[in-house]
Amino acid sequence: MTKEALQQLIGNWLPELEFTEEESQFLNIHVSPQNLHTLMSQLKSNPETQFDYLFCLSGVDWGEKLGIVYHLESTSKRHMVVVKVTTEDRDNPILDTVYDIWATAEFHEREVFDFFGIRFNNHPNLKRLFLTEDWVGYPLRKDYEDDVNMILY
Repeated sequence: MTKEALQQLIGNWLPELEFTEEESQFLNIHVSPQNLHTLMSQLKSNPETQFDYLFCLSGVDWGEKLGIVYHLESTSKRHMVVVKVTTEDRDNPILDTVYDIWATAEFHEREVFDFFGIRFNNHPNLKRLFLTEDWVGYPLRKDYEDDVNMILY
């Protein structure tokens, strides 16, 4: 399915979705946190999309907003999309888990929690993955400071 056909189909599911014309081979979809889980469930289960493979889930600090970028592929239909979700709440960032849709998200979401501090509603085991439990802060946030471990040139 082409990017244009995917956009037409998916746009009919949730009118609030935003599609961006980025220089990308993938269709880029922006979804609100409230509609994230609904969209992701539909992307996987709809017979026309069948996005059965979550091949990348990345945390991002866009300055004022924190968010997640999901790369999805349909191994049977051979199309891909990028889904982006953001939250402006840097003090208590919370998004819904997609672990119940793609089990591989369990460790990706733990990594995002570890390095960005984003919590995931209904995650089965949300705890640090790489850093120690007593680590203070989230090292991949742009506002993170660590005078002890910083290497200055």
